[in-house]
Amino acid sequence: MFPRLTAYCNLLLSMVFLLPAWATAPQAAKGTDPPASLSFRPNDPLNRTAFDHFYNLDYGRAVQEFDQVLQRHPDDPFAVNHFLTAVLFRELYRVGALNTGEYANDSFIRAAHRPADPKVKQQIKDLVQRALQLEEKSLSANSKDVDAFYARGVTRAQFATYTAMVERAWFSALRNAVGARRDHERVLELAPADTQAKLIVGAHNYVMGSLPLALRAGVTMLGIGGNKEKGLQYLGECAQGTGETSTDAKILLVLFLRREHRYQEALPIARGLIQSYPHDVLMALEEGNLLRAEGQHQEAAVVYRKVWQAGREGLYDGLHYEIAALSLGDLLRSQKNYADAVAAYEQVSEVPQPDPEILQKANLAAGQMYDLMEKRELAVKKYHAVVVTDATTPFAENANRYLKEAYRGE
Repeated sequence: MFPRLTAYCNLLLSMVFLLPAWATAPQAAKGTDPPASLSFRPNDPLNRTAFDHFYNLDYGRAVQEFDQVLQRHPDDPFAVNHFLTAVLFRELYRVGALNTGEYANDSFIRAAHRPADPKVKQQIKDLVQRALQLEEKSLSANSKDVDAFYARGVTRAQFATYTAMVERAWFSALRNAVGARRDHERVLELAPADTQAKLIVGAHNYVMGSLPLALRAGVTMLGIGGNKEKGLQYLGECAQGTGETSTDAKILLVLFLRREHRYQEALPIARGLIQSYPHDVLMALEEGNLLRAEGQHQEAAVVYRKVWQAGREGLYDGLHYEIAALSLGDLLRSQKNYADAVAAYEQVSEVPQPDPEILQKANLAAGQMYDLMEKRELAVKKYHAVVVTDATTPFAENANRYLKEAYRGE
């Protein structure tokens, strides 16, 4: 029971506030600010700019700007939470934990990423404690403080994401996720019109409602049951709202609808997000992922090539657009077009500073393609390149195996 339950619970933990983090460029394009209808707390004009940089994956500038807002509002838990979120997702992006393709199934449970910076880990913990102290103080003064319940739910959700994705402490993360849901259910009791609170409650309902029947009965007895359709309905209402979680809800809808194979519902939402945040390379790639999942392979290849070219032209400056080449290679490989697949994999190394994990995946895959094409000498070179990048990873382990014996899979 526990491994399967852990997988589904971690899906919740990772997504509730994680996937906005896909969403990122050193300079936002003109006219791409968050919709004017959205409101942000505290009421500081820099918040809108900071959120724009955040959803365009310019985490460096987002961290700086949220920090400035916090300095002007040191006792506002919303300001602390925003800064916490930016610091957390900057680190998750750095270690390679935000590739959307991993979240269409449970593969992210097993995915091993680079370790987080110890100083950043401590900073995150300190910010969590700072926010919780402010929230508990407000609730001690007023047990029906809606803003304090809402803010505490956000803090708990962010800490759940941290403990799951960085510490890999699943059950500790689950406790925080359940606490976040209960805080936001309390918000909806006190303020039923507050659609922002439907993000966490909706995500939790969807994930718990996705459990197999036997597990669903077990978690319901623990008071953490769910309903998939209710979860999607809540997320839809949140997405249509004017709160700062509207964009987050749209991102979650794209991911959850993909898991439900409802690609034609997910695609318009993804394309709308791409239009709003044109530097978000991960959401741009998600359009290709959706098309591929639906079986529109030619259209998906067009998207991957478009993202790759846009990255070469500087649209995704500082971001890992080389994922597009890896994704294209995987698509062509699935069609047994090994020659074109290896050409796509080779493109990853053309990027000045490719993500090490993506580079290893591409070199390993290229080696496998060369082996299948009976070009053993080229295959060996690629396997050696994998090991040279980092000899301690599972990719290097596989490469060493194929150095001894040619890959014959597929």
